[in-house]
Amino acid sequence: MAVAPIEQVRKVLTYAITEIPPEKILMGIPNYGYDWRLPFVPKVSKAMSIGNQDAVQIAASHGSEIQYSESSQAPFFHYFENGSEHVVWFEDVRSIQAKYKLLDEVNLLGPGYWHVMRPFAQNWAFLSTQYNIKKYV
Repeated sequence: MAVAPIEQVRKVLTYAITEIPPEKILMGIPNYGYDWRLPFVPKVSKAMSIGNQDAVQIAASHGSEIQYSESSQAPFFHYFENGSEHVVWFEDVRSIQAKYKLLDEVNLLGPGYWHVMRPFAQNWAFLSTQYNIKKYV
């Protein structure tokens, strides 16, 4: 499944704001994806963590079409390597946009990124067009 399916994130935040004032909550936003070898075997299968830009490069190198799950609000694709099927779920500007829309809906303090050091140019370009970002030196 997606790294952070929007309905699961919504469920967590809906509960969280019943226990904690929304203005004290930062919503976690993933800056990574997962590459899963199929078939998935519970308690056995492990995914490789990859950067979002790495995911796009993997799709391109395998000629895979990137699809978008409307229900999860996340991109994914399948590819084959050494006879094994893989599925990759990651974040792109559309999924980030959905998360920021939810963040604004529940009026949280703001976002917090996991793996902020991984390149993700789409994300930063989107944020700079939507928000007045202040740089502190």
